[in-house]
Amino acid sequence: MNRVILIGNLTKDPESSKTASDLSVCRFTVAVSRSYGRNETDFFNVIAWRAQAENCQRFLKKGSKVAISGSIQNRSYDGNDGNKRYVTEIIADEVQFLTTKQGEEDPSSPAQPQIREMKPVDDGLPF
Repeated sequence: MNRVILIGNLTKDPESSKTASDLSVCRFTVAVSRSYGRNETDFFNVIAWRAQAENCQRFLKKGSKVAISGSIQNRSYDGNDGNKRYVTEIIADEVQFLTTKQGEEDPSSPAQPQIREMKPVDDGLPF
């Protein structure tokens, strides 16, 4: 199974284009903070297609908070210098906009999941 879910913010305005067969494509990068109290951030390149791409171009901008559901894709190509380059991208099946047009988080959207501490329960089972 190849499935990924990310919540983060766009690092810059999305870039859109059309393929030779007139399909809309939108590319953007999402910054996702690692959990568990670390001050580390990962950056993921995201690609949306067709109507989803058009909506992303229309409604997203730098700083927009989004939830992405999709799959991870690895590909390679030959660079101008003749060396092989490898790219990992997220192919978005679904993009949820978690920021309103005014730039505020949408209170009806689950922007940040609530994490509760799990406490062990002694139910008498040996495992």
